[in-house]
Amino acid sequence: MHVWSSQSESGVCMGADVHMFCCEDPKLRAECISWLFWQVGAAPSLGGGGFKSFFSADVKIESAIDKYALEVKRQFDVLDRHLGGKDGDSTGGGPYMLGKQYTIADVAIWTWYGLRALDPNSVDGEFLGLSSYPNVMAWAQRVADRKAVQRGQRVNQVWGDESEQLAERHSRTDFD
Repeated sequence: MHVWSSQSESGVCMGADVHMFCCEDPKLRAECISWLFWQVGAAPSLGGGGFKSFFSADVKIESAIDKYALEVKRQFDVLDRHLGGKDGDSTGGGPYMLGKQYTIADVAIWTWYGLRALDPNSVDGEFLGLSSYPNVMAWAQRVADRKAVQRGQRVNQVWGDESEQLAERHSRTDFD
């Protein structure tokens, strides 16, 4: 029996066992796995475990908001520098996390950081100054423009515009 305790481990399984969205080159595969684990360690500060919850909290604690805001901005800076080729890594510079190849790292990171970057005018987006991360913004839009990502965003969606809803998916024709 297999028990997956994190999204990264399931990403490693997808990448290593069935070669989906991962690199054949061992160096790139290791980098892909590193980015998966970075996302799992970093994302709680961005999501419900940290920063996002401050905007709906009854009591606003300035030092806590500042702490999480600085950490989330640091994370966006890490992504922006990497995607802009400024971190000295051979895979940096985009258009995707591992250069030219779209991988499971893009999928995992985009769901947290890319979606947030696509809404830079939200309350937290403005507070964080997300529009000041041009490489993240361009990468987020590039991933969002992929047809498979657009289809995936509809799966199990039962709210919003009816044309964007797909309560259940059983085959490719469900998207037609």
